[in-house]
Amino acid sequence: MIWCVEDDAGIRDIELYALQSTGFEARGYEDGLSFWEDLQKEQPDLVILDIMLPQLSGTELLRRMKNSPSLQEIPVIMATAKGAEYDKIQSLDLGADDYLVKPFGIMEMVSRVKAVLRRCKPKQESNLLKEGDLVLNLSEHTVSIRGERIPLTYKEFELLRLFLTHRGVAFTRDQLFHDIWGAEYCGETRTLDMHIRTLRQKLMEYGAQIETVRGVGYRFEGKR
Repeated sequence: MIWCVEDDAGIRDIELYALQSTGFEARGYEDGLSFWEDLQKEQPDLVILDIMLPQLSGTELLRRMKNSPSLQEIPVIMATAKGAEYDKIQSLDLGADDYLVKPFGIMEMVSRVKAVLRRCKPKQESNLLKEGDLVLNLSEHTVSIRGERIPLTYKEFELLRLFLTHRGVAFTRDQLFHDIWGAEYCGETRTLDMHIRTLRQKLMEYGAQIETVRGVGYRFEGKR
């Protein structure tokens, strides 16, 4: 079940039609308050959340979800206005799994939904990846530093997993897009840079080990 929170009835109806016509169950909400009330009773598989909403903003709803143990694992795609760079960065910082820039194509929206759901499938591995006090638990899908949990989005987690399993390897931007976003992804190239930026910030001193390789992409330089 996909929940679309959008106060523009025309956009909301198109979102719902596109999702339902491609095999998804979908439900629409015209304001943040009704969405939040229903979220206390049941949970969707993914939420498409507009930033600008009456009563409760999308940003505030995202913050509440990511601060709630029972809701924080629900994938969220934020819908932001064209040129609203701050909204994109703030959404990623708060834990959004992806974002759409209005006006966006309906098939792009469906593709993003499929990609996020695919990446969010539970992992079956049961081992740990460590770098000093940084621990990535594949079975629990968690990351901690000195025992303190570090909240990461799914894409941030997958980026870190890739880096920790290939320490010292320089990944091109195209390789990272293919491995993390999927082969069909054709969004803005700055998406990767923003995710690396937020991941570095969340990893504190370990963030500096994610190095920029000029003209290539990024690598994680392990201390080992």
